[in-house]
Amino acid sequence: MADEHHDTFESADAGASATFPMQCSALRKNGHVVIKGRPCKIVDMSTSKTGKHGHAKVHMVAIDIFTGKKLEDLSPSTHNMDVPNVSRRDYQLLDVTDDGFLSLMDENGATKDDVKLPDNEIGEKIVRMFREEEKDCNVSILTAMGEQAAMDVKEAPK
Repeated sequence: MADEHHDTFESADAGASATFPMQCSALRKNGHVVIKGRPCKIVDMSTSKTGKHGHAKVHMVAIDIFTGKKLEDLSPSTHNMDVPNVSRRDYQLLDVTDDGFLSLMDENGATKDDVKLPDNEIGEKIVRMFREEEKDCNVSILTAMGEQAAMDVKEAPK
């Protein structure tokens, strides 16, 4: 019976967790926060004064960094909220595969083939620059909470 469950773990960062706690009052506009389990960028914040009973509340409006959806949260300023560890890295674009994935290489020569071509204007720009204009491109990949997406493309410096 005990042999039925085998957990396989994909490679992870060196012990870094996907999120870390931060007190609401320490969060700032343009910072990141987790709302409803999604990594978001804070676009607006306001704090209400303490009432007769209770704590000051922080009202946050944030945009999901991967889907672009607007999310809101109201939380006491003394409570902790999760902040996603967001990283942004540039990769050289080697190819756009027929099944819609980007073939990328980092500065150490390691390849990365698991980023999907975005279904938006950035995806169109990547295809246009790479296929039509035949330019060397660098693609910025944003990674947070186990998700990743191409966020920007630039012509590589010669």
